[in-house]
Amino acid sequence: MRIASLGSGSKGNATLVQAADKTFLIDCGFGLKEIEGRLRNRGIAPESLSGIFVTHEHGDHIKGAPMLANRYSIPLWATHGTSRHFKREVPSSIVMMPNQRLQVHGVDIESVTVPHDSAEPSQFIFRHNGLSFGILTDLGSITNRVKKAYNECQLLMLECNHDPELLEKGPYPPSLKRRVGGDFGHLSNAQAAQLLGSINRTQLKQVLISHISEQNNDPNLAMDTLQPELDGFHTKVELLTQNEGCDWITLRHRD
Repeated sequence: MRIASLGSGSKGNATLVQAADKTFLIDCGFGLKEIEGRLRNRGIAPESLSGIFVTHEHGDHIKGAPMLANRYSIPLWATHGTSRHFKREVPSSIVMMPNQRLQVHGVDIESVTVPHDSAEPSQFIFRHNGLSFGILTDLGSITNRVKKAYNECQLLMLECNHDPELLEKGPYPPSLKRRVGGDFGHLSNAQAAQLLGSINRTQLKQVLISHISEQNNDPNLAMDTLQPELDGFHTKVELLTQNEGCDWITLRHRD
């Protein structure tokens, strides 16, 4: 299994997962021309995608998904609450149930309901051949369901959106500050660290810091907040960027 980010942040999100000789895209928060270019920069032809999975309907996650699915006849999975926000008909769309587990081309995919201010948001865990990758962004609080679902991930893309003090002092209007910092907003560095402290880190090979705010956070602060929860474990930490994301990361069984 291998994973690459095409960009992570408030201006657009997209993540590639390859397993069982198939390539899947999680979210498509970029316009059609831009996502085509970002895919090709990772060596992926858009028409080779086996499926698109959308977490929720906010523009930085869904913007180009219907257009990409329609142009290349790619199956597009989303919950009913998400799919009803498509701005155009998508003949290849498939409705997922919240907290559903399904198998697509030999890859096990689990949707996990999360608390976020959208219609029916889900995050995803991909499993294949004893390996597991979890993406967990766009949630304002950590639920018991989330802790249980993400307990055994070997690679975790984890939101570290903001630092509460920087958010409070930052440029956002009060209403947006309340939204971002609320229970249905985005995870702070401390909340992300709290999650790490509650899951099985002996299995966790790498954490990808994602969806970090350019205005309300600092990469070094995010790293420093997570690191105490990973001390004593063989876990790498990498920061995803808005413009570049990250190149392919291959997930293998430990020797």
